[in-house]
Formats: sequence, structure tokens, C-alpha cells
Amino acid sequence: MQSATIRVPATTANLGPGYDCLGVALSLSNRLTVQRKALEEDIPPESFHSGDPMAAEAAETFFLKSGLPPFPFCWSIEGEVPRSRGLGSSVTVRLGLLAGLNALSGNTLSTPTLFELCAKLEGHPDNAAPAAFGGFTVAGGAVTARFEVDPSLTFVLLIPDFEISTPDARRVLPAQLDHAAAVLSCANACRITAAFASRNYALLRGAFADGLHQPFRRALIPFLPDVIASGERAGALGGFLSGSGSTICCVTDSAPEPVAAAMSSAAQGNHQIVLARADNSGAVVLAME
Repeated sequence: MQSATIRVPATTANLGPGYDCLGVALSLSNRLTVQRKALEEDIPPESFHSGDPMAAEAAETFFLKSGLPPFPFCWSIEGEVPRSRGLGSSVTVRLGLLAGLNALSGNTLSTPTLFELCAKLEGHPDNAAPAAFGGFTVAGGAVTARFEVDPSLTFVLLIPDFEISTPDARRVLPAQLDHAAAVLSCANACRITAAFASRNYALLRGAFADGLHQPFRRALIPFLPDVIASGERAGALGGFLSGSGSTICCVTDSAPEPVAAAMSSAAQGNHQIVLARADNSGAVVLAME
């Protein structure tokens, strides 16, 4: 096989209090194609990955773990996942490359192993887990818990026209947390997990508040609380900052259009609204040639 195309879903992570551990795979996605290149004697190994730093790191990680000899390749990506908007765009690249190289190498590595490699490259597992396995995931420690998400839920995404880098979003977080805020966050993260595990989504109402990151990241997205409150008044179960932003997500089990309209009215600046369902498949091979 000379090329492989991998579909990797977008993800929404943290879900408020589930900082760096909770995530959901979404129905929008990127498609990444990895293609073997002819092996020429004058191509040094460091050029096998087309010179892109993220591709180089992913390729080095894959070949080191698999023990296979590196081969030159090129890659391309297309799809609906915007960059630096808190929807896991970097995971679509890293996991897509890992899965593509794996497919071209005879599926040497398992999906759990590809997830572990991607999470290590990312520095945290909250996007990598749902992208790899689909559904709602709780990632942390040695085991990842995964649950199917019912199609009755709609994830209303308000995507601003500005980017927020994850390192910048992490720099605004304090070194220490208030004890009461930490307890609230723990309780709400447990309730969110119970809601998805039992499919009793009414438990989500009021559970997305946290004291870990959203209060501090409002400085980067001043209209965050207004957008969430407006979505909830329009019928959403709740809302949260998707990943490190700038996307804001509201979850609803009723008609999503009023929620979307309310969120849009409360936002500032240019933005787009996307209605998504959960993706329960995770990363999949679309084509092999």
C-alpha cells in the first residue's frame, strides 16, 4: 500500500471541570492522507517527514515505538476542524499521521498504543482519547474509560474568528487553587461522568462550572459567560469553553436552533455557529491505495 487516508474527528475537551481528562469526539473531522515517497539514496532520514516539525516528531515517535525502519513520506490534510480554536486540530494531525504510518506499515501498533503516543506528543490526553476511541472519554492514569454518546445530544459550537494557542491559555492559570473551587470542580466532573455513563443527560444541567481554568480564561474571551448564560436560557443543558478556546460549546437535548441564536446574539465580533453530534467511531481508515 502506498497511501492511507485517515478520518480523525474534532474533539471538545475539559467540559468545564474535567480539566485535561474529559472529552467528547464530534461529528466534524479532518481527513489526513499519508503517502509513501520513493526511497532515493541521496535523501537523508531527517527529510523523510517533509521537514514539518509536528510531522517529524510524530514520525520519529512512530518508528521508534514500532521498531520499523523509517521510510520517506508526504502528507496532506483537509476538513472542517479550524486551527487553535479548542477543537483538537493538533490531534487530527498527530493522530492522523500516527494512524496513517501505522496503516502503511501493516497495523503494527494497536489503537490504544497510538492513543498513548498521541497523548504523549500532545502533553495531555483529553483530546487524544476521544479522537482515538470516539464517544465520551475519561483519560488519566493507566486506563481510559469510554462511553457511547446518544445522538439526542447536540453540541452547539460558537467558533470566534480569533485563535487562542494552548500555551497562551495555560499561562493565564494560577499556580495554586482555592480549596472550595477544587472541590466544586471535582464534584461537577464526577457528575458529568455519571451523566454520560448512565445516559441520564439531565444530570449535566449546572455541572459545567469549575474553578480550575474557565474563570481565568475569561480574560482571553470576555463574552464567555454571557454566551453560556444565553445558551442556557434558550434551553441548553449547559455550556463551557471548548478546550483552551476560543470555541464555546453548549450542549442541548432539545431543539438546537434557539440555543444557537441566543449564543450568537451574546457573542462579540465575527464568529460562526456549527451544530455537531457526537462521533462514536473515533479515528478510522477511510481509504488505502
